[in-house]
Amino acid sequence: MHSAVLHAITSLLNEGKTPTVALTKARLSEPVAMPLIIAGIAAYKNNPKCINEVTHTKQNDTVQSNDNQLDRIEKKLDLLLSLLEKN
Repeated sequence: MHSAVLHAITSLLNEGKTPTVALTKARLSEPVAMPLIIAGIAAYKNNPKCINEVTHTKQNDTVQSNDNQLDRIEKKLDLLLSLLEKN
């Protein structure tokens, strides 16, 4: 599901509104092709839990990305400290 469509649907749900194509399109933060909007609404109507699953998956991806970045920074810091200790 397109991220802008996901955010628009989530915003509508948080306000207690039922997502429709028109409401979702009005909430978009960027231009999105109509087939993507319709696909997002259809996915939500077929499985309302998919919004939570997609959001949860994206959060996990962000956490893993941050962990990978932290690992790289720690390796660089270890290398720099070992170089300083040699001098």
